[in-house]
Amino acid sequence: MSPIKIAAATVNQTPLDWSGNLDRIIRAIREARAEEAEILCLPELAITGYGSEDLFLSYWFPKKALEQLGKVIPECENITVAVGLPVRIQDKVYNCVAVIENAKLLGFVAKQYMAIDGVHYEFRWFTPWQAHEVIQFEFEGKNYPLGDQIFEHKGWKYGFEICEDAWRGPIRPGYRLADRKVDLIFNPSASHFAMGKTKERYELISDSSRIFDCYYCYANLLGNEAGRMIFDGEIMLGKSGKILSRNQLLSFEDFQVKSFWLEEKEQEIAPILEKEKEFVQAGSLALFDYLRKSKSKGFVLSLSGGADSSTIAILVSEMVKRGISELGIVLFCKKINFPLPPKEVEDVAKYMVGKLLTTAYQGTKNSSEDTFNSAKTLAESIGAVFYHWQIEEEVSSYTRKIEQAIGRKLTWEKDDITLQNIQARTRSPIIWMLANINNALLLSTSNRSEGDVGYATMDGDTSGSISPIAAVDKYFILQWLSWAEKNLDQPGLKLVNSLQPTAELRPLEKTQTDEKDLMPYSVIVEIEKLAIRDKRSPMDIFLILQDELEIAPEVLKEYIKKFFRLWSRNQWKRERLAPSFHLDEFNVDPKTWYRFPILSGGFAEELELLDHL
Repeated sequence: MSPIKIAAATVNQTPLDWSGNLDRIIRAIREARAEEAEILCLPELAITGYGSEDLFLSYWFPKKALEQLGKVIPECENITVAVGLPVRIQDKVYNCVAVIENAKLLGFVAKQYMAIDGVHYEFRWFTPWQAHEVIQFEFEGKNYPLGDQIFEHKGWKYGFEICEDAWRGPIRPGYRLADRKVDLIFNPSASHFAMGKTKERYELISDSSRIFDCYYCYANLLGNEAGRMIFDGEIMLGKSGKILSRNQLLSFEDFQVKSFWLEEKEQEIAPILEKEKEFVQAGSLALFDYLRKSKSKGFVLSLSGGADSSTIAILVSEMVKRGISELGIVLFCKKINFPLPPKEVEDVAKYMVGKLLTTAYQGTKNSSEDTFNSAKTLAESIGAVFYHWQIEEEVSSYTRKIEQAIGRKLTWEKDDITLQNIQARTRSPIIWMLANINNALLLSTSNRSEGDVGYATMDGDTSGSISPIAAVDKYFILQWLSWAEKNLDQPGLKLVNSLQPTAELRPLEKTQTDEKDLMPYSVIVEIEKLAIRDKRSPMDIFLILQDELEIAPEVLKEYIKKFFRLWSRNQWKRERLAPSFHLDEFNVDPKTWYRFPILSGGFAEELELLDHL
């Protein structure tokens, strides 16, 4: 067989944006045809978007998707196109790929395995297709084959594994496709981003091409499609255990098309980014998509001068820099519906940050000059609007009212949590006012480590429209800030990186720090990996960590007890967190990754066992 040229495309889709989704698909098809590709593979559920949730269960939604397919078909002259969509057959919905050749529908392939772990709940919406089964499905008055089938183009046999199909080891459809002597397998995917995940995919694609002795082409969705999950838009081609082509991930573009000849030689292979770079690229893309898709006018952030709020400020700054760099200032402003900067502006990125990000430092008598200077310096360095005010008057007013009601003075010895929380909660109403005035998104500053142990004030620092770093642990954030200061040219982080993390809610003479209140963040991350990611018992965790950490056994036991007790009593807080971006291999958001009972026995018996060691 002579070599043929194929293409894969990634598209940034949005549920219910029918015309926009269709337009991006058609533009990708036209670009692939202009590059003289003969077959184009688009991602899983490209017509509707993967994140359509319970819309998949309705009768009208899959029907509308088929109507959109009818509009795609005429655009496929002189090219073969595979595009994902849901198909309802009676009371069941199937996750399918429609294959169109030269403006004629050939049939549908249905997904055989559903993703049900972590952020995925596919069994709620879709029914797995049975291997080897093919039925006739009526579309626009004609019958077409639907099910487990392969196709042929110029002597090249090709088939499909749809996302999760490829992750099922020895039972995956690829083995049956190899038995049918396919030369090419396409994998249209909606595989969520997580830091470091691309290395797993790299191995999957290279191993698949070797095991099945064929070309293996992977095409993933792109962008913050529906609010939480981020898709990185990865495109890869493998053959004989080797990656021949790979694109650069996490683009701000509406779509990307990558074409390649089916011949065993390396083409463009973008490097795999380090974890710190992945974080900033995914976080900035997520903010960009959330901003434009929510049609908001910018962001508001309570900037404390500490690590969490500073991280979010930098992500907004990098969002602007990347948007201008990748799209150009004209298209960037058009996408976020903002006027162009005046021509005389010298630092366009800094100017745009000033239009998009408003910050405020809200001090009390327990706030230090160090954190004020840290916040002010950072805001000025990136160009953000910076306000500052004292909330001591409001805190005192609330305190006096409750003291009069209960007939006694509040003291730090007796009312520590109450006196801390009222400060954090008092900051919330006024920062929400600023967000409302600006028609902007309020950015919540909680991180995953705080979510683990409830070290956050509900209706205080948890307040927000979105929570950009709620899925990232504090230990990583502290390391990332040092990296960002040097590698992202962010000198405004110098003061931030010189401070020890503190809530600054107790009197200054008490020298409050986060790790003194809790435990070292490096220990929290090790416990949470085993407890939440790996679902280990307290005893398992102790036995594992006593060999890995240089901590006295009795101290380690107390850390583990504290973690599980705080985890158990604070599930209600995690239930109320603002929508968060899924950025790491796991998170603690019960709406997307880890469900836990709000009321429980709190691991009482399991923790008691530690005392008997």
